[in-house]
Amino acid sequence: MSAAARRRVLLYVQHLLGIGHLRRSAIIARACAAAGLDVMLVSGGTPVPGLELGEARLVQLPPTVATDASFKVLVDEDGRPVDDAWKARRRDRLLDLWRRFQPHALVTELYPFGRRLMRFELVPLLEAATGAAQRPVIVCSARDVLQDNDDNAPRAQKMLQAFERYFDWVLVHGDPAFIPFERTFPHATRIATRTAYTGYVVDQAPADACGDDADGEVLVSAGGGAFGAAVLETALRARPATVLADRLWRVRAGVDPAPGSIAALRRLAADGGDRVIVEPNQPDFRSRLRRCALSISQAGYNTLLETLQANARAVMVPYVGRKETEQTLRARLLAERGTIDIVEEATLNPETLAAAIERAVRRPRAAQLAIDMNGAARSAALLIEWTRALDW
Repeated sequence: MSAAARRRVLLYVQHLLGIGHLRRSAIIARACAAAGLDVMLVSGGTPVPGLELGEARLVQLPPTVATDASFKVLVDEDGRPVDDAWKARRRDRLLDLWRRFQPHALVTELYPFGRRLMRFELVPLLEAATGAAQRPVIVCSARDVLQDNDDNAPRAQKMLQAFERYFDWVLVHGDPAFIPFERTFPHATRIATRTAYTGYVVDQAPADACGDDADGEVLVSAGGGAFGAAVLETALRARPATVLADRLWRVRAGVDPAPGSIAALRRLAADGGDRVIVEPNQPDFRSRLRRCALSISQAGYNTLLETLQANARAVMVPYVGRKETEQTLRARLLAERGTIDIVEEATLNPETLAAAIERAVRRPRAAQLAIDMNGAARSAALLIEWTRALDW
């Protein structure tokens, strides 16, 4: 695509606890830029070091996060609850970015199927975009599984209303042969003609190299989430009783773990001597997945897909938190197919984890699951198609 013909895409993402949403958006942004689009990724969460964006640009809004898994309270980078004045400043900053960039495509990650807390800035942005003389294609970038809630019926109705008012398309980052969107969104048939499945979004770039010690190690990780400590601690307590106790165990404690948490994990690991390594996350995770004897982790979207991509033996503990259902649905479907083993969070203890490790090691390695993992490239191709159809 020539420089003069390059179409501009503004992709908005807000991560509130873990960094999975930002990582998925970054993979899409990088693929779009590689396909010739001019991409601005606007992030509203805390900055994440080492984010790979290729030729895409990152613009950081004043960051905010949720205080807990209830997603009811937002705080700023100093931990203070955000007020109306703060929200107004951030809304105006976002609107100014949109006006200056004049994107041919405006992509909101998850909204309107989530991120209700961000309506203070997203609704004004969408109103401005839909009313613009040069109206962009307006797209939602959504994962395959939506969160189930006690008030799911009225909430789903509001999602539908917002989608029909503002959006042209939803990119569903999944494979309908595995989990169709209607599995968790009851009005999916109403928007079927504006739904495009992309396949799952997982990094297709070569995995970073790692040392020879990756061969046959046990890789324990918390991903980028905020609630993986119980999995790490239980794995260390279970280690002496497992069939893999004599292997090297590598415990990845998160993107930016607190010094106190690292120290606590190292105390738990002390009986393993130099056979247990506790460290922050490193960029060689996917290489280690491909060469490990076993992976132990939660079941977040990114970690699960990277595990499938590596065809690694895995024991996963789906996060349930405050009635979270997303990880459990995917993980149970994969466990039914013999692809991974799971331990439910409610029953997680050293004994149940050690038993799951034994099951995973003893059974034959499952055949690689035939699901579409070309989501980033497909997203880019669709955005090129839709923006080229504009007459401006």
